[in-house]
Amino acid sequence: MDASALLTFALAFFVFAASPGPDNMTIVARTVSHGAASGIVYGLGTLCGILVYLGLAAFGLSMIAQEMGLVMTVIRYAGAIYLIYMAYRLWTDEPVVPDVTGHESKRDLAKVFATAIALNLGNPKMPLFYLALLPGFVGATFGWNDYAALAGVIILVEVVVVGGHVYIAGRARALMRSPAVIRRTNRIAGSALGLAGLQIVWTTRSN
Repeated sequence: MDASALLTFALAFFVFAASPGPDNMTIVARTVSHGAASGIVYGLGTLCGILVYLGLAAFGLSMIAQEMGLVMTVIRYAGAIYLIYMAYRLWTDEPVVPDVTGHESKRDLAKVFATAIALNLGNPKMPLFYLALLPGFVGATFGWNDYAALAGVIILVEVVVVGGHVYIAGRARALMRSPAVIRRTNRIAGSALGLAGLQIVWTTRSN
């Protein structure tokens, strides 16, 4: 796969990855409310889901993923419920200054990672995106080297997109020292998480 094709793919994927949506809103919300580690871990889970779909689509298996309607629906609803639950916690928990105890445990981070993967695997737009994009890059001789090249592009783009969202949200978090400000910010972040969960429920019902 030549450099010009990879650059074209990178530009198309960057537009897709950087566009507003539940994943980016959740990364920002989790970084503000729980710290950079939470936002980064959610971003890593998102990346894993993306790479799984890339493999399915590039090797002609995306149609199988699309046919798993019931499984994908259950996964998607489960992820949405978790986001709404986290929104409820942000609205009701007592505010904590981030520098003291605002970070999550390894077990909580593992849950965040699993949720991000589940939401991406249950996203019906993912296989459609790859079905629309990949035919121009995947030929009869497509192999693991080509997959590695596309995966490398995706990883680089996601590092820029996720890193940018985490950095901006982290700067906002560093400015918070007042419990009143933290409570207000947590509720804004909770509202973003809740809206992301409701958006997932709405799009799932519409498909």
